[in-house]
Amino acid sequence: MNIAPSSYSRTRKRLLAAVASVAVAGAIGVGALTSGTSPVLADAVRVEAPQVPSFADVVERVSPAVVSVKVKAKVQPTADDGSDGQDGFDNLPNNPQLRRFFKEFRGFGDQGGQNDEAHRRFGHRDRNDGQPRPVAQGSGFFISEDGYLVTNNHVVQEGTAFTVVTNDGKELDAKLIGTDPRTDLAVLKVEGGGKFTYVDFADDAKVRVGDWVVAVGNPFGLGGTVTAGIVSARGRDIGAGPYDDFLQIDASVNRGNSGGPTFNLNGQVVGINTAIFSPSGGSVGIAFDIPASTAKQVVDDLMKSGTVQRGWLGVEIQPVTSDIAESLGLKSNNGALVSSAQDAGPGKKAGIAAGDVITQVDGKDVASPKELARLIGAYSPGKSVDVTVWRDGKSQTVKVDLGKLPATDKQASNDQQQQPAAPAKPDTLADLGLTVTKSENGKGLVVTDVDPNSDAADRGIQPGDVITAVNSTEVNGTEDVTKAMTEAVKSGRKAVLMQITRDDNNRFVALPVAKG
Repeated sequence: MNIAPSSYSRTRKRLLAAVASVAVAGAIGVGALTSGTSPVLADAVRVEAPQVPSFADVVERVSPAVVSVKVKAKVQPTADDGSDGQDGFDNLPNNPQLRRFFKEFRGFGDQGGQNDEAHRRFGHRDRNDGQPRPVAQGSGFFISEDGYLVTNNHVVQEGTAFTVVTNDGKELDAKLIGTDPRTDLAVLKVEGGGKFTYVDFADDAKVRVGDWVVAVGNPFGLGGTVTAGIVSARGRDIGAGPYDDFLQIDASVNRGNSGGPTFNLNGQVVGINTAIFSPSGGSVGIAFDIPASTAKQVVDDLMKSGTVQRGWLGVEIQPVTSDIAESLGLKSNNGALVSSAQDAGPGKKAGIAAGDVITQVDGKDVASPKELARLIGAYSPGKSVDVTVWRDGKSQTVKVDLGKLPATDKQASNDQQQQPAAPAKPDTLADLGLTVTKSENGKGLVVTDVDPNSDAADRGIQPGDVITAVNSTEVNGTEDVTKAMTEAVKSGRKAVLMQITRDDNNRFVALPVAKG
């Protein structure tokens, strides 16, 4: 077939143009190309999602108020064999290896477990010149512009000289203003003038489990370190002291963080790092803080007078178990059972006696012995308070003028202890699993044997214990116990409350009577 020259020319041009277009498209991929412009490429992937809040603003504001605390003490020279008697371990067996072990690991309070590093950094082994040596290192924070700062008592308790290292590396001498071992708090003051960035205490009553917190401190002597977490629990009792009421947090806290602050997102101190739970020695996410409310009250007292003055009730107390509540006709096991009232104590003067259950102080409910200790300790000596007790099946209120908490607990004199003579013919309280005899002075019954399968054995009654009262009635013979049990059954109670004396200490034990 023949094509005209003009038609052939036009067809050839169209084919060449199509080929050129395909070639250009293949060269630039999916981008579009227009005359005089650059290729337009696809956008990079971006994900729109909620962002985790940053703590940077809080940390930036509060970090200048947080310091490292270095503690030194004059240490007496010691011999390597531990035989000089000046190492504080006179009561250890005369075993050189044992004494050397304790010497190696007793120091550096918060640096425990890091002694080799401590020796390298501070020369802790060389103690032959009588000069102050580092004994502890912790954290602290300023609470006033003129240099007052807070730390833990256990950080400073062995120290005679104190140095504060600020966030910007300055080292400043400080003096000890006062300590409170019962709450593990201490106050230092930086010597000399100057103005310091300081922080305030929060209202920890508003702190909720799950709130974000930031801990700032000096773990392992590394310097300013920040960790974050949440409040895990409130009101923890870890057996550290009579006023345990810790916040539990899961921010990473390690040795050296002691005395450091934990902040809320407003930059206020909600707690002071004081203890960790750690099977390994390092952080496992369980740390305990002294609440801000406790710290603020103690710190204020220490700044004013260097000591803390607490109210004193003068009674020994124990928890109210379900069995004890049942034996006394209480509807719940709240309160604190008075096991004894000290002769010179304000409680006894006001009429509080062994067997009373303290349920309220000035209208505030007492949930436990710890709660009673905190409530009484919060009052000043001389304060008059209304104490509500459960006695003889009903509530009574007595007014008590609180005394001053003694510096040390009164101890019973050993020479006042008496060992009652064993009787010729013991009696039995078969329903209770006890064999007893009259005491030598005629007051109470001495337990001479306990059935190992009895409720009495389960509740810890031992031979040598003296039963002095049952349901607040003095006991002089087995008939008194039997009578009290009979009356308890008639009144619908399932247990009797026995007052037991052991080594001049009183306690109460509830024993079931339903068997008899």
